[in-house]
Amino acid sequence: MSYFLAFCKSHRGMVFTQYQVLRSHGLLCDVSLVVDEHEFPAHKSLLACSSDYFRAMFKDYTKESKATVIHLKVISATGLQNILDFIYTSWLSLSMNTLEDTLEAATYLQVTDAIPLCSKFIINSCDLDNCCFSANIASRYYLSDALEKTEEYIIHNLWELLQGDIEGSELQELNAKSMINLIKSDDIPKVNEQLLLGLVLKWLQYDRTRLLHARVLFENVRFGLLPLDTLRKLYIQSTVPLTPSIKSMIIKAINYHSFPSKQPLLQDKYSTQRNQKGWIVLVGGTANGELVENVLGFDVYTHKWQMITNLKMKVQHHCTCVIGNFLYVLGGETPESLDGNSSSTCLSATNIVYRFDPRLNQWMQVSGMLEKRAEFSCCVVDNYIFAVGGRDSQQSIHSSAEFYDINRDTWTKSKELPFKIHGQASAVHNNIIYISGGKLAGQVNSIKDVYSFNKLVGQWRKQAPMTIARFGHQMATVNNAIFTFLGIYEPFSDIEKYDPLHNQWTRLRPMTFDRFCYGLVVVEQTVLLLGGKKWQDSQEVATHNIVGYDAENDCWEEICSLAFPFCGLKCDVLQLSEANAK
Repeated sequence: MSYFLAFCKSHRGMVFTQYQVLRSHGLLCDVSLVVDEHEFPAHKSLLACSSDYFRAMFKDYTKESKATVIHLKVISATGLQNILDFIYTSWLSLSMNTLEDTLEAATYLQVTDAIPLCSKFIINSCDLDNCCFSANIASRYYLSDALEKTEEYIIHNLWELLQGDIEGSELQELNAKSMINLIKSDDIPKVNEQLLLGLVLKWLQYDRTRLLHARVLFENVRFGLLPLDTLRKLYIQSTVPLTPSIKSMIIKAINYHSFPSKQPLLQDKYSTQRNQKGWIVLVGGTANGELVENVLGFDVYTHKWQMITNLKMKVQHHCTCVIGNFLYVLGGETPESLDGNSSSTCLSATNIVYRFDPRLNQWMQVSGMLEKRAEFSCCVVDNYIFAVGGRDSQQSIHSSAEFYDINRDTWTKSKELPFKIHGQASAVHNNIIYISGGKLAGQVNSIKDVYSFNKLVGQWRKQAPMTIARFGHQMATVNNAIFTFLGIYEPFSDIEKYDPLHNQWTRLRPMTFDRFCYGLVVVEQTVLLLGGKKWQDSQEVATHNIVGYDAENDCWEEICSLAFPFCGLKCDVLQLSEANAK
């Protein structure tokens, strides 16, 4: 015996259509739902199929199952109208004005298929005018996806929401959970901590019942990023009560600002910028023949540039380093007026050291080096800055070395080199300093020699020499190897790799062109060379391009171009927030 099973696609839709026709004409309606004196005729069977609430109501053993009129007092007429339209047509009409009524009805009547549509509407309609309202609705009705998206929108657009007066803005109406998630966020672009503190205070003052959330909010304010006068005013204000633990955090931040020279050693969550990422900072040197004052930031991934700050003094043949995300600029040559005549200057070596704080965009002069140094090398070992060799303004070459103690803001002599040298390069591997090349006092030619210095032992030791004599070159540590790159007036473009474990040098793939007086920085496993000069038609010519060396695969790649030719610059990676951009 055979049989045939067939399916009609249109039948299901036709049934719904006919139900709607019957409803619109009031035919076969066996119940009337009444809300606020508005009557809505409907069919019990379809209501029971679409809503768990009505299914339970219309069971045989309930009183409502026999009733022909049912009064619903919890929901609004607008909400019921929208949900009935959805039950009969599968279409849900939504606007920001009717959203809450519709969600209230869908939730109360347990029409679960309508709730995801409301959530999707919130996500798709979120904008500056309704984002806080949308977050409140999503929080009230437990719409987790919509709440996550609206909070994300608020966080990334907070800088625009804060452009007006906080008082009277939607931000004051924001629900507690969303406000807490906002203040906890590490990713708030273009908003400084002082604006966030102002938002927290205004939000707490708007409704005194919110003081229950004061502790968790203040625990996520980054007090170390606030100016000293703001911290003091916050501590003594009485509008928002502060718990002893919060007052203790404020005192800690005040102490953080009271000992500025120690700040690089005191970094924690409360002094770390939000929305920060690594930027390559270009410091000092020359462009178009003039000393550069601007410090620029470069994002190697997006090729985006931003102005960071201005140097306190124009400089070349200097050194830079980063500790605790503070940038130090040491020594070098800077313009100095002759006989007090500002129009007539010469370049003079200096021992001055400046420190830049990207959190507050401030420079501070710390203790100067014991020697005036240019064309020297500096390294960081165990948060101590070592300055080695170099020359002064009278071309006297140094054999001295010294180190800076951040905790005491003092420079102390270290073990001297066994010779006087300048123009050498340096790198650190496993807390051991390595210097290579340079020129000895009284000699014209550069050298191949390599020396190491272990801070714990306090002695300089000679290591295997490079295969190429170099001067004005640079070194970089990548993983467990040290690489040396081109120096001034080298006839070839070879680079070398040093293995500290085996005290052995290896020549690697040469660059495709010569280059000197460039900036160098390591980003992940890639060594970037920025700007500099090259030989062209027997002349020194400034170059715009940035090239990268992949240390793992021993290959070169051209990355992009600088905005203008840059020579003699120094580079480091500094964590910056978008709020630092000028």
